[in-house]
Amino acid sequence: MRNFSSNGVLHFPAAATLVGAAIPASSADGSNDRNRMRQQPGENTMQQHPYIGMWVTDDGRIRHELLPNGRYDEARGSRESAYRGRYEVTGNHIEYWDDTGFTADGDFVDGNTLHHGGMVFRRK
Repeated sequence: MRNFSSNGVLHFPAAATLVGAAIPASSADGSNDRNRMRQQPGENTMQQHPYIGMWVTDDGRIRHELLPNGRYDEARGSRESAYRGRYEVTGNHIEYWDDTGFTADGDFVDGNTLHHGGMVFRRK
């Protein structure tokens, strides 16, 4: 690596050169917009997924809301948003990753029934 200063302080022209070098050329030519557009179909697919919405145990105590952006919000009793995280559905199987690091999974047995953690959830 090139030594830009003998006293350890970068002078403005050298610092500007390094900053410019650290910015990928793609950000200047609009390809980040193309990257966002490439990611969007996945989000659109998730928005149209048949399992999006509220799932509730028969006693109403536990409620999972599967959001269209791949996130979920779980309420327990009077505790709203007790757990939040992301989820992925593959076929009829769902994987959860809670923001605290907890993981879980479940299976949709039909369009209105989810088995998860030894519990049965119904679509609301």
